[in-house]
Amino acid sequence: MIRLGVNLDHIATLRQARGERYPDPVQAALLAEVGGADNITCHLREDRRHIQDRDVFALKDTIQVPLNFEMAATKDMLDLAVKVRPHAVTLVPEKREERTTEGGLDLAASREVLAAATKRLRDSGILVSLFVEPDVKAVTLSKELGADAVEFHTGSFCHKMAATTSTRAQKPLVQRLIDAAATAHHLGLQAHFGHGLNYTNAHWLQVVSHAEEANIGHAIIGRALWVGLKDAVSEMKRLLNDPAFRPLWD
Repeated sequence: MIRLGVNLDHIATLRQARGERYPDPVQAALLAEVGGADNITCHLREDRRHIQDRDVFALKDTIQVPLNFEMAATKDMLDLAVKVRPHAVTLVPEKREERTTEGGLDLAASREVLAAATKRLRDSGILVSLFVEPDVKAVTLSKELGADAVEFHTGSFCHKMAATTSTRAQKPLVQRLIDAAATAHHLGLQAHFGHGLNYTNAHWLQVVSHAEEANIGHAIIGRALWVGLKDAVSEMKRLLNDPAFRPLWD
């Protein structure tokens, strides 16, 4: 089974747009759990554009499923993560001017920082995932840095899949994910996927043999406007796991 992590950042985006106390990410998390969410994901950005510090603590204290805390590998964030002690931390790149995370970590350029951050988090009993491109070299380096998991950035995959007009063109795009996940599995790393996955492409993860988890936010929150959050989560989980939605591959 592919676990579904529901990212609630955009619940907080809506709240922060008016500076109100609602809608509440914690309330949304409880509905997501009812819909079948296997974990809850939130990204505390340095500019606090959506999720706030108090949200992270409240989610950790309230939800019944694991908390996946996305953050940059900065001292302030590491200090906070050690206080919160989420089930997992996903270290991501972060630029102030970007709308959302635009790509994987530059592991080679940030090797020392990421290695130290990973060690500190793991010493605190926190599972560490590195957000990387679906590339065999990136997976290998993630293992060397001490990670427990890799989350593959699927933004490029999703955009290219939307632009394809044939199965022949789609297959090499999916194959890249298959190869990256197989490498992760061989090295003893969990293979997670996230960014850009939606109701037209998430089902392709069913053909990725070693896919363990998908973290999806924007598409689920958007769908929830029409069907409600519980049903939006349930629909996505079926796409990831129901054989009826598995694309023809062999």
